[in-house]
Amino acid sequence: YLKISKLALAFAIIRSKPPGKSCKEYTEHLAKIVSEQDTSLVSGSLWKSKVEALEAEVLRLRQELLLNKICPKFVLESRKSGASDENLVQESSYPMNYSSQLEDSGCDVSNDYTFDSLGTTSDFHQSEHNLHTSKYHLDIVPPLSLCCANREEPLTAPVQFLQHLLEIRKLSEIGNLQADFTKLEDDSFTICSSVSQLLDGLTVFYNSPKFPVSDILSEAICVLISLIADTKLSNHVLKKCFKRLDEFQKKLIQIILRSSSINRFQALHAVSHVLVLLGRNNILRNSLISLLLSEVHQFAEQMCQAHQILDACDVTRYENIFYLFMILEQLLQNETEESNISSSQYDGEEKNKFMKNLDQIILHLSDEFPLFSLYLWRVSVLLNSAQIQ
Repeated sequence: YLKISKLALAFAIIRSKPPGKSCKEYTEHLAKIVSEQDTSLVSGSLWKSKVEALEAEVLRLRQELLLNKICPKFVLESRKSGASDENLVQESSYPMNYSSQLEDSGCDVSNDYTFDSLGTTSDFHQSEHNLHTSKYHLDIVPPLSLCCANREEPLTAPVQFLQHLLEIRKLSEIGNLQADFTKLEDDSFTICSSVSQLLDGLTVFYNSPKFPVSDILSEAICVLISLIADTKLSNHVLKKCFKRLDEFQKKLIQIILRSSSINRFQALHAVSHVLVLLGRNNILRNSLISLLLSEVHQFAEQMCQAHQILDACDVTRYENIFYLFMILEQLLQNETEESNISSSQYDGEEKNKFMKNLDQIILHLSDEFPLFSLYLWRVSVLLNSAQIQ
């Protein structure tokens, strides 16, 4: 490949060299131009930052224009009232006790936010109740937030835009505003860009979470969950942004599996909670369960292979895999209880792969890894429970 590339470059130089110059002189001239470009990378980064700032401003203007199309009266009244964006965030900020709970080393988990034996959160059902009964900004999201101002900034614009959408939706539902949400169909770019920007900001944080918490990340998660939970808005948003949301779920799963810091467990707990909340959506649930089953099945096979050749397993990945078990159990258990979708309607390929030779895997691992084997068995029971009923 390298020889072919060099030959192609040589032909390009020969064919494009100006008259009066030898190939050697022209090659040296081109090399000089390239080297000068390398020295100007610093100034190039400045141009890049300016371009990014202009693109952000264009998106902000598109967001404002779309809100005006959906509900001109809302935009007018918002400006007259003088309601600042800061007030919008303060109205929906989380209780301060969340911050105090997370200023420790991360090794401990407070009694208000722990997993029980089945991997469910003690406050999850109350949070779910709030999802349907409270205002669109809800007290349900994992209490983690961004710290550095430069990391919070990319989240501010999409959070405020989506907040406004939810507020218009709420006010139109009770009859205080007339809104035309069909306009969302006409400008899918703005919606997709805003959701993508929000997901990118959340991914950056969860890759390297820091404490203490701030309000903006909690608000971002809250807005995201509220958005996909709102039946009217989610119909417009999910079909345009499903691929990005699916990629976001994959990234969160990989963050759980690859995390290796000593005090990682509280952060992983928060990531798991986000995945559970995303999995409560009917559209996202199937893809998330399929992703989780695939990762668990792949790791189980790796464990069997390592066990057969007496090789040591990856302890860190082994510890992290239990978060996937907890998420799976909660999603499957809730699904069985609600009976909205039977387990037989999940992605058949991943379910069949998971169940294939599962008894043999459990038999091989049960002596040395009893807890892992037990969780495998429990997931298989939950997968078949709806069919059994």
